[in-house]
Order: sequence, then structure tokens, then C-alpha cells
Amino acid sequence: MTIARLIASTALTLGLAGGALAQEQSIIVQSTTSTANSGLYDYLLPIYTGESGITVNVVAVGTGQAIKNAENCDGDLLLVHAKPSEEKFVAAGFGTERTDLMYNDFVIVGPESDPAGVKGMDDVEAALTKISEAGALFASRGDDSGTHKKEVALWKAAGIDPTAASGEWYRETGSGMGATLNAGIGMGAYVMTDRATWISFQNKQDYAIEVEGDETLFNQYGVIPVNPEKCPSVKIDAAQDFADWLLSDEGQKVIADYKVDGQQLFFPNAPKN
Repeated sequence: MTIARLIASTALTLGLAGGALAQEQSIIVQSTTSTANSGLYDYLLPIYTGESGITVNVVAVGTGQAIKNAENCDGDLLLVHAKPSEEKFVAAGFGTERTDLMYNDFVIVGPESDPAGVKGMDDVEAALTKISEAGALFASRGDDSGTHKKEVALWKAAGIDPTAASGEWYRETGSGMGATLNAGIGMGAYVMTDRATWISFQNKQDYAIEVEGDETLFNQYGVIPVNPEKCPSVKIDAAQDFADWLLSDEGQKVIADYKVDGQQLFFPNAPKN
């Protein structure tokens, strides 16, 4: 038995994270931008890597693109926030299992002038209706991300097709959350964002949260190891180890402990074993 195998075998026996992974020391996580923009990975990954010896490389894109990348076998683990799309990913055999990981919520931010008069509203459909009726500028990611998918669903629930006004009051950036916030603030537009990115965002200027508190703004994140039956090159043992750590009491505590300016950004809700 080689030294590497002996070390791996011993680690597994002792129940250490990452044991039996001596030859799988790095993985790729296809992830939504909000978890990266918020700084969560900068806080969380050094803790996990220090314990497991496994390096986690994050590709931060919109949820739709992250899922496509994983379907192309360009990743070992998926961590995104569009549950219906995640469930389709698993049903198609690309993921082994989807598990709730953590949540926060979406908010709509806008300028101090509040041209649509939505400040303080907690009914998002009514707020979107007012924005549409006022023809007030609204900047959308327009990138098939989890945030964009949620926004599209909310407009539909309100009975509005904002794309009919594309290029007029409805502006699609085709960009990530941070870039869309910068663009929206630059043009004085309302923007829907996840709360974690907003708290971490440094270019708020005169912007503030205008609409929040509607239960439909709930934002659930899930974690899914990529299925080696579809993608033989996937490092399933290391990917599963990271997923298990995220879902463990320790990983859940690390997620809960991450704060910016004293505010908790993500709330762990993995099912208890």
C-alpha cells in the first residue's frame, strides 16, 4: 500500500473530512454569483480547505449558466438558487440529489426620489404594478440567473409582461448582480437583488431598500453533487465531502456566522439527519 493510500485509509477510519481523497484534492463548484459577491466563499472556503485539504474552485455565474456548465460536465458540485430548475437537473440524471442548504430573501432597491412611490411596500406584485404604470426605469439582469428567474415569475404573477417595454422603461443588462446594480444606480432604475449582495454592495449612493417582506421574495439555495454516471470525470467523493460538510452542523454554523456590518447574510436550513 502506498503512503498516500495509507494516509487516505487512516483518515477515512478516523472520520476526518476529506479522508480517502488523497488523489482528489480540488473540485469545481458551479455557483450563483450572489454567494460569491456576498463574500461567503472568502469566509467559508479557507475553513473547509484547512480541515479537509480539498481546494474548492468556484465558477460564479448566473444559475441558468451554472446549470448548463454542470450539464456539460464542467463542474463537480452545483450550488444555486432556482429550485424548479435544480429539480429538473436531478430528474434528468445530471445530479445525484438536491438538498436545501440555506436561504435569504430578495428585495427591490431604488433611488431616494422613488419615482413610482413604492417605498415601504411589502406587496411585491402591487409594487411592480406601480413601477410599470409609472413607466419608472427598472434594471433587470436578463441573464437567466436565479434572480432573473424569480423576477420573471413575479412579473408574470402581477399580470405584466415587462419585455414589451424592453429598451424603454425596462432595461435588461445581461449581467451579474453587482454589474446590474451598478448599471441600475447609474440610470436611476429600480433593481431586484438578493439581500446578501445588497448588504455587501459598496456603491449604494442614495439607494435603499424600497420593497421587502413579501413571502414570495423567499430565496432558497440548494446543493447538488454532479452525477458521475452522466459525467465520469466528476470527483464525486470530494464533491460529496464538501456537500456533506456544508450540510453538517459545523458547515451550517459557519454559514450562519458569516456577517457583514453585523448583519447575517444567509440562514442555514439543511434538513437534520
